Amino acid sequence: MAVELNHTIVHSRDNRESAEFLTGLLGLEIAGEAGHFVAVELSNGVTLDFATIPADEISPQHYAFLVSEEEFDAAYARIRERGIEHYADPGRTRQDAINHNDGGRGVYFLDPSGHYMELLTVPYGGRPA
Repeated sequence: MAVELNHTIVHSRDNRESAEFLTGLLGLEIAGEAGHFVAVELSNGVTLDFATIPADEISPQHYAFLVSEEEFDAAYARIRERGIEHYADPGRTRQDAINHNDGGRGVYFLDPSGHYMELLTVPYGGRPA
């Protein structure tokens, strides 16, 4: 039996704000709402189900999104247009830059709830042969 991630719940200060932040940057759409969840579906069928919880209960998580070169260009342009603080590294020491690791490009930034977001064009370890 194949095991696949189906969805994960993303704790947010404001579920709609966080879902719209992500969809706006990545050119996605909100897939639906159920109860107190606002869902964003990724191209592999996995959904991020944003849920509003008290801000002091949010533990920042890391979400990395593998995107094409074209999607990276579009998202990075939006990041810059919106003045979103971003970094080339997860330690946030190389501000206003991207990285060129493993033959691709990457960038790190925070979402409205303080989650660490990453866009990368090549999985870690490089392009498959």
